[in-house]
Amino acid sequence: MTWDEKIKDFEIFLRFERNFSENTLDAYVRDIKKLREYAVEDLENVGPGSIGYENLQEYIFNLSKQKFSERSQARWISSIKAFFKFLLEDEFREDNPAALLEGPKLGLYLPDTLSLPDINKIIGAIEVSSDLGKRNQCIIEVLYGCGLRVSELIDLKISNINFIENYIKVNGKGNKTRFVPLANYTADLLKNYIEETRSKNKINKKYEDSLFLNSRGTSMSRVIVFLIIKELTDKAGVSKKISPHTFRHSFATHLLQNGADLRYIQEMLGHSSITTTEIYTHLKTEELRDVILTYHPRNSNIAQ
Repeated sequence: MTWDEKIKDFEIFLRFERNFSENTLDAYVRDIKKLREYAVEDLENVGPGSIGYENLQEYIFNLSKQKFSERSQARWISSIKAFFKFLLEDEFREDNPAALLEGPKLGLYLPDTLSLPDINKIIGAIEVSSDLGKRNQCIIEVLYGCGLRVSELIDLKISNINFIENYIKVNGKGNKTRFVPLANYTADLLKNYIEETRSKNKINKKYEDSLFLNSRGTSMSRVIVFLIIKELTDKAGVSKKISPHTFRHSFATHLLQNGADLRYIQEMLGHSSITTTEIYTHLKTEELRDVILTYHPRNSNIAQ
């Protein structure tokens, strides 16, 4: 992925998930474009996936010598930290080179997840009586039921779904292929969508094998998926900031909570390193800590 591609993804994220104002969004994107220029011109075209902490530190130091205000300097750091936190959440990177920019390490990033009741609320807000609603229901169920990245979702092909063995073939990051099992419930939804809903659409010949289509009969974009989820979340009254990736995090967290082996979760998510998957064990640890603080007699009036 190039700087331009990831900056565009970052802009979509800020606009549709973080609900940034136009002025703030423009400032953040402008800051990252300046960093891109530095990486291209001064660092021999190093990409967003390989730029390091020392590079960022030197960049900030060089800017600080140009007598910009403290407020401007604070915003640069804020923009850069937000950008690399996004790349980490989007699993483009397995580390955050901006974490140390303000001194001590800020700690492990723990992704937001949804409870099963919240997921059911969001799905319950879908008007499944319409063809559009049936498509959107399938989108949410596949994101949550298969743990896909949004880029993997919009690239899904009908030919990559095996309804006999109930699995889907996913082309993930770095053109790595993995096979993700389909629950019977999810498989039945997909069958009905393909046979009874999708077949009604006028489909552009180029996209005859694409699973999810927009109103023009072509493949969907990340923006549309963001908008669908935002609209459903607002309608369901779920107050968390939710993106397509939230369903992937929820998929992994719920598997772990119900006893799935971390190695199997790694395989289904398509993580190249178990270290990336281990972030979900920290979520479980946080949950266990809350249980102890709430129910252990040493943390209640029982001990008094």
